[in-house]
Amino acid sequence: MPAPYYQDDLVTLHLGDCREIREWLAADVLVTDPPYGVEWTGIPTSYSRGIQVTRTQAPIAGDHSTERRDTVLEMWGAHPAICFGSWKAPRPRGVRHRLIWDKQGMAPGPVRFSFMTMDEEIYVLGDGFPATSPPQRSVITTRESRSLEVRRLGHPTPKPVGLMELLVGRCPPGVIADPFAGSGSTLLAAKLMGRRAVGVEIDERAAALAARRLSDALPGLTEGLAAAPEQLGFDITTTE
Repeated sequence: MPAPYYQDDLVTLHLGDCREIREWLAADVLVTDPPYGVEWTGIPTSYSRGIQVTRTQAPIAGDHSTERRDTVLEMWGAHPAICFGSWKAPRPRGVRHRLIWDKQGMAPGPVRFSFMTMDEEIYVLGDGFPATSPPQRSVITTRESRSLEVRRLGHPTPKPVGLMELLVGRCPPGVIADPFAGSGSTLLAAKLMGRRAVGVEIDERAAALAARRLSDALPGLTEGLAAAPEQLGFDITTTE
């Protein structure tokens, strides 16, 4: 077994295919953002004098179908899990609850479309989530600038660390697993909350970004150690 790509006192990150590297299966809670199966193109579109302008980005590995997501969830079984997804693809089997991530910080979008998607689904699966008072409401709104975060981090689909902290905070105790670690937001949220976590990422560019973010962070402090979330333009609210 190759040595971890990154490791500290709380977090271990492996580089490779999570269907082959299986250390994450020993964790207690799954919190992950898998390929959605929507063949995401990563083509930002704008219009200049009526002419469509596009910039192609690298595709997301395995996004041609939900096979990787479904395989990982089958490997995980009935243990507690939180999994991101899209209405454009079938939901995973065994969904116990569905949350909506309302991305209010997105740019206005293309002016020549009738409708624009500004949300993602979050699926809660398995047993063991503790009852809380008040319970988590189903719509979670963030207001950080999505386009600025993409440029700042250098990853096409980063999740806000504050959002991941909220989700991790609703999980039962134990080690957090993220077999699709991406830019490392789930692992970073766990570390900032003082929780152990293990992740796997197949793309070395993303793994390098995650490792850098993790190495710069200390438990209990805001990412980057420079500002509180409100100073970074990040806000989060929940509604029913």
